[in-house]
Amino acid sequence: MALDADIIIAIADELADAERDRTTVPLLTARHPGMTIEDSYAVQNEWRRRGIAAGRRPVGRKIGLTSKVMQAATGITEPDYGAIFADAVFDNGAVIDHGQFSNVRIEVELAFVLAAPLAGPDVTVFDVLRATEYVVPALEILSSRIELTGRTIVDTISDNAAFGGLVYGGNPVPPAGTVDLRWVSALLYRNETIEESGVAAAVLNHPATGVAWLANKLTQHGDRLEAGEIVLAGSFTRPMWVERGDTVLADYGSLGTVSCRFV
Repeated sequence: MALDADIIIAIADELADAERDRTTVPLLTARHPGMTIEDSYAVQNEWRRRGIAAGRRPVGRKIGLTSKVMQAATGITEPDYGAIFADAVFDNGAVIDHGQFSNVRIEVELAFVLAAPLAGPDVTVFDVLRATEYVVPALEILSSRIELTGRTIVDTISDNAAFGGLVYGGNPVPPAGTVDLRWVSALLYRNETIEESGVAAAVLNHPATGVAWLANKLTQHGDRLEAGEIVLAGSFTRPMWVERGDTVLADYGSLGTVSCRFV
């Protein structure tokens, strides 16, 4: 790592204040030009450690920037991951306080719920499918505590990969059943107007590929995916901005719908 431990702690403090106050901080890379990806994961891990110490229950991980459409939207060309806590998971049809997030956007994804642990370094798509109990439609709520313009992968990782919340719904399906996960498609509506659409194969040609990437990446950080965890595999649409009062619905065809409303 390039940054001293006290600087890592100071950045984590700054981001915690921004999360509490619903504000954004200036780009980390502009102020710490030598900051590395390992530094940014150290910041994220400090944030996760504090959450657990405060009684929050970790329930999974999110993967970001796995599709070309998301990489084009952000200008970042490699995946990243973040942590999910139980208090950030919402049921289908949830009414959600818009004010608890910053720079609020929605992404369309598939969530993998694991029946067995996954540990790298050589996890494959087939390992992921064997370890998955079911796959379910999900919306990811993005919340950015760092200014958006000019962000790099280091800024995004430090910001817990811009994770805000997860809404799950629709019909859970087995990963190796009659549904071809590559061809799962979704139509994303805001206030009954279609805004985005996409196909799950946009995530690294198969959404399970992202989960395999995550399992292998976590091994480099001395961690693994556990049975029962939820893994958001990455968005196959561009992020859609939402405001207070908006209703969001994603129609996954035979996999059903998932929706929420912001107040």
